[in-house]
Amino acid sequence: MTALLADPVSEVVAAAEQLLERRTGAPVTLVDPIDLGGSGRTVVLRVRCAENPFSLPRTLVIKQVRELSPEAEARRIAAYAAQPADEPRVVDTAFLREAVSYQFATALATDSRPGPELIAYDLDARLLVLTDLGDATPIAELLQQADEAAVTNSLMALAQAIGRMHAATVGREEDFTALLRRADVPHFGNSISEQVVASAPKVPALLRRELGIEVGQDIVDLVGRAARLFDGGRYRAFSPSDLCPDNIIVNDAGVRFLDYEWGGFRDATLDIAYALVSFPGCLCGVELSPERSAAMAEAWRAEVVGMWPQLADDEVLCTRMLEAQLIWVWLSTYWFLPDDHERIAAAREHHLSLPRSKALIARWNTLAACADHAGSPEVAAHAREVADRLATYWT
Repeated sequence: MTALLADPVSEVVAAAEQLLERRTGAPVTLVDPIDLGGSGRTVVLRVRCAENPFSLPRTLVIKQVRELSPEAEARRIAAYAAQPADEPRVVDTAFLREAVSYQFATALATDSRPGPELIAYDLDARLLVLTDLGDATPIAELLQQADEAAVTNSLMALAQAIGRMHAATVGREEDFTALLRRADVPHFGNSISEQVVASAPKVPALLRRELGIEVGQDIVDLVGRAARLFDGGRYRAFSPSDLCPDNIIVNDAGVRFLDYEWGGFRDATLDIAYALVSFPGCLCGVELSPERSAAMAEAWRAEVVGMWPQLADDEVLCTRMLEAQLIWVWLSTYWFLPDDHERIAAAREHHLSLPRSKALIARWNTLAACADHAGSPEVAAHAREVADRLATYWT
């Protein structure tokens, strides 16, 4: 973190002061901006309230997505219009969805909020003012400790926090949808679901071309059912939808989740499965033995079984976990098996990143173990074949 003094930081701070003045009706002075590491067009700052007439927190976090230049905006619109019809439509709605997600989460009971509280927002200025979670440790650091018991404890805390978030948001999807509608986000649809629908059917051709593997129709059909967890599913709850360790911190209040750009409702098993196959949206890797994975799944289930009693049945839980892990491993393979250097370089910036060969092989082996536990020999055989071919592919 670095103290900053120059533009565009001063512009962001001034915009936040104006927003807070409109909200409180009195001048607010923010000083000592510290860069918290925004990326791309996003500026994220911690500031101190030097003039605080309405008992605002002593420190705040400001997040603003900066405007593109007119020329860059024109290029973005042209690129959007030129996208093939069968590709997911990527529209710049991440800020709107994040603002809606923070509004929704802030309306929860204080002890149920999964992350910071939203103090104020300006949709036109793409500006959020959030509570500061204070001195916190990125969970990525805790997962790198040499003490295996401490790592296991951190993973259990993560699984429990995911479960508490789900339990607190079950049945509240209509509230979230109403907020989306107010911000005009529904016009653009669910980009995560659209990406899954577009990407998953391409994996068999990818495996055939790169590894010489023919995927059976039974696996293709199962993946199709699993893909529907993103926009359907029986166990729907809120998710930030980007649960990479770099977006998770631990403070005195416990595990907290950051970055809600893709927040929304989906089948909750996708979130715990995301952790169990070691964060497939990036190349982060954590050693997850079968015993450690089983303990995490049980910790999550203990938090949600009161809302979803069906999950008390081990067979029901295993079946849904297998489907969720299968779709994640397929998607991770689609993202990282091709030599997409830009995507791979971005993934390597994460604190727990592994070589993609090691990450993908581990994910397929984890899927095989899950399939064995769930009593699915077809999925287990498919997973082991891919893992073996990958090992040969990278030798």
